[in-house]
Amino acid sequence: MSPLSAIPAYASNLLPQIERLPGNGVSELPAAMPNVAPADSNSFSSLLGKMVADVNAQQQTSNQSINALQSGQNVPLHQAVISMEEANVSFQLMVEVRNRLLESYQEIMRMQV
Repeated sequence: MSPLSAIPAYASNLLPQIERLPGNGVSELPAAMPNVAPADSNSFSSLLGKMVADVNAQQQTSNQSINALQSGQNVPLHQAVISMEEANVSFQLMVEVRNRLLESYQEIMRMQV
């Protein structure tokens, strides 16, 4: 499941809150917005946590196949190399997602209110 698939559900939770805001000015915003609990287990943070757990599982699988290959067990070389590359690609994807999230956060912080 893609992390982007949770965005519409999250946005639909925010729309009623935005419509209830008084006035149009920033000075009229309430001091503290109420905390909104995620509607289900497909929240953005749980999707990111699942992605990290999946990457970790692939790294561990890769390490196991490399260790088995080094210890002389009957593991095909191509299977170990494919496992390493899958773990590498998934880790690179996770780093890119983190970088994009960090860039988005920094852009939001640079916005003037």
